[in-house]
Amino acid sequence: MAEDLNIVSGSKQEKYTSITAQIKALIDGEPDLTANLANIAAALKEQFGWFWVGFYMVKPNETKKVDELVLGPFQGPVACTRIAKGRGVCGTSWAKEETIIVPDVEKFPGHIACSSASKSEIVVPIFKDSSVVGVLDVDSDLLDQFDATDKVYLEAIVALIKH
Repeated sequence: MAEDLNIVSGSKQEKYTSITAQIKALIDGEPDLTANLANIAAALKEQFGWFWVGFYMVKPNETKKVDELVLGPFQGPVACTRIAKGRGVCGTSWAKEETIIVPDVEKFPGHIACSSASKSEIVVPIFKDSSVVGVLDVDSDLLDQFDATDKVYLEAIVALIKH
């Protein structure tokens, strides 16, 4: 297991290639999901310096008798704790079972403003047996931060997650 990250400069692809290999080494052989999600969030935040990086996991709400996204390991300021299916970018990604890139969160219908500093966002669903079990949520304090390159690499990173 690696204990230090090698933060690289260069193109976005070069950064992703490096951090993906390091994330794989960090989580390889570690069976604890929480530990792995925490290290993934930390590695991505360290490499890219994004405003917020974290996970929301699908969990039952016994009181409401419905599943919701519940805050998991993250790096950044405090965040919303629970998100309903179909609500905000995270809930929409879960409901649609697809990655969503939002260049300007102010223009996303129903955006949940956990922080007014967030300007753009990408949310990637995490699948287990063809069902969404969580999402990776990444926020930037810059507009239009995320693109198809982020989508490809972040989807590959969440595919490494073992449940």
